[in-house]
Amino acid sequence: MLKMFTTQLTGLFKRIHEKDEFVFEDGARLLAQAAVGDGSIYFFGEKEMEAVLAEAFDSEEPMKNVKRWNGKDESITIADRVVIFSRYSDDETAVAAAKWLRDHYIPFVSVSTHLSDEKENLVQLADVHIDLLLKKALLPDESGNRFGYPASMAALYVYYGLKFTVQEILEDL
Repeated sequence: MLKMFTTQLTGLFKRIHEKDEFVFEDGARLLAQAAVGDGSIYFFGEKEMEAVLAEAFDSEEPMKNVKRWNGKDESITIADRVVIFSRYSDDETAVAAAKWLRDHYIPFVSVSTHLSDEKENLVQLADVHIDLLLKKALLPDESGNRFGYPASMAALYVYYGLKFTVQEILEDL
């Protein structure tokens, strides 16, 4: 079972990289604007996406110049940049945070699985969106159901892709 999960997870990471290779660059450029200017980079995430925030703030190698955002902190300015991490692109709390940013003209990156455009969602609101590509869990069970939905692992992969690319951009400057 673990071997199958590992294979599926490796394939997911590869698909994210191949599909969004240039989007990683766009997102990192947007975030680097705050790092080289007078702004800060803020991260927003709830539920399992707290794993990404834990990695960004409390890991062995925390990301520099990053702050937590609660979804409505009035101290954020147009010089700042935000990343919203969410399981799905239509998550109500994440969409409310995105609308707040859009209403205050603050550029942001969103990271989530895009399901559909039936409801207002992060893909429509964000300046840059990176799709986690997790439409369903990775493993089938014997009843035809699926399990093993690694949203936080996929989001951590995207976090590292953004972090490394921002670092490269800043080193070039």
